[in-house]
This record gives sequence, C-alpha cells and structure tokens, in this order.
Amino acid sequence: MKVAVASENKQVTQHFGHCETFEIFDVVDGLIVSNESVPNPGHRPGFLPNYLNDIGVNVIISGGMGGGAVDIFNEKGITVVTGARGDSKEVAEGYVCGNLKSTGSICNDHAHSGNC
Repeated sequence: MKVAVASENKQVTQHFGHCETFEIFDVVDGLIVSNESVPNPGHRPGFLPNYLNDIGVNVIISGGMGGGAVDIFNEKGITVVTGARGDSKEVAEGYVCGNLKSTGSICNDHAHSGNC
C-alpha cells in the first residue's frame, strides 16, 4: 500500500493541491518500509488525483481538500483522509495503525478558510 501525505516542510498542509511535496510511504504488513518525497507537479483542476493514482497511491492524507478532488479520488478507489495535522510521517503511521480518521473536511472555495 502507498500512503501519500500532502506536505510542506514535512508537515501536513491544509490544502493538498497547494502542497510543496507529497511524502509517499510504502507500507508492507502494517509497517512503513520506505518513503520518498515527490515534488508537487502543479495544481490544476483534476490533475493531481490522476497523477497520484498513476504512481500507485492508495491513500491521500491532507488537512483539507476540494470536493472535486475528493470525487476523483473516490472514483479511483483512493481513500481520502482530511482534517489531519502535524508531522507527515507521524500522521502516516497513525493511519497505518488505525488511529487516524478523516474529519471529512471539504474546501468549498479556493480561499481555503473556515472548515478547510
């Protein structure tokens, strides 16, 4: 399984599309066995969910995310976890251990305020 965390300076970013990097953790038998930092190739409507799907991501974790991106991730069978905060690796470990649940936080506009 591959878990991607939308990050900035190794911290969960509040909107996945504007992140600096995706910290990608490879998980085998419930343990993180490797990770890599992949630069965000650019924020364009619909692009990032397809990009992450193409590189084999199974789970995306972020502070917040737009509804259109959530819909595309859902269509691809990729689990979306929003409402996360903190260190990217710790958040990924929390997800793998079953201790991280999504708040369902959806950004409704590109100002990213309020619930985002």
